[in-house]
Amino acid sequence: MFRKLVAIEPIGLIPSAEKTLHSFANEVIIYNDIPQNDDEVAVRIGDADAVLLSYTSRINRYALDKCPNIRYIGMCCSLYSPESANVDIRYANELGITVTGIRDYGDEGVVEYVISELVRCLHGFGQEPWDKIPREITGLKAGIVGLGKLGGMIAEALNFFGAEITYFARSEKEEAQAKGFRFLPLDELLSQNEVICCCLNKNTVLLHEVEFEKLGNRKILFNVGLSPAWDEPPFSGWLEGNNLCFCDTVGALGGTTLINHPHVRCMQVSTGRTSQAFDRLSEKVLANLTDFF
Repeated sequence: MFRKLVAIEPIGLIPSAEKTLHSFANEVIIYNDIPQNDDEVAVRIGDADAVLLSYTSRINRYALDKCPNIRYIGMCCSLYSPESANVDIRYANELGITVTGIRDYGDEGVVEYVISELVRCLHGFGQEPWDKIPREITGLKAGIVGLGKLGGMIAEALNFFGAEITYFARSEKEEAQAKGFRFLPLDELLSQNEVICCCLNKNTVLLHEVEFEKLGNRKILFNVGLSPAWDEPPFSGWLEGNNLCFCDTVGALGGTTLINHPHVRCMQVSTGRTSQAFDRLSEKVLANLTDFF
């Protein structure tokens, strides 16, 4: 049992799960706002031996050095790799601190977002149809950049509606081939598809100037990652063509600079944060705590 557990910001647990946290520590403190800087993070952690946080704050070397009692850090958000995490995992491990995270808790809502926005765009619901006349997903050439869990789910959903799916990933995947999805090198995928959906880990950038040249004009680009999949200068230039970019969050777009661009559709909301996602998140956070003991 922990002596003191602190959630340094809102972590998205459902009420019953938040109540269960008290079974893991003698003292539990949950903050309902986001710390403004690293000093405030360190102050909130204080002498706690267990810390929880979401994706809106970070725990870096500075905070870790100021809080020597930490034994456990639970990321109540996606953890794909140490490089993309908002916790300095490698340094924490050097200090003997266990860091856990979760995955695949909000994917279903993101898949629904992609299908919803694409249908609205093609059919012209509330806007002019992409091809001037209403059109189905059937026969659409769609490329998936990053065929992880979320990318795979989006591919399957588009395939269900009749799209032709190709994908780019670190390597070819047998299970994707079995589903009829075809692997392509990135430049070929960009040039051959009308719709591109980037499903990459945070801080992974694959679209540079050359890639946007390959992508060309009259294309639809979705980014469902937590950060931009592109360098901003060539992306801005690409937007000046007859193209559209869809992002759910400002983080996925890369900031507010282009949020009002006529070829940008940004919902400014995390489409994965549904009631069901909070249920799944809560279960996985509590499971990580249980596994630690």
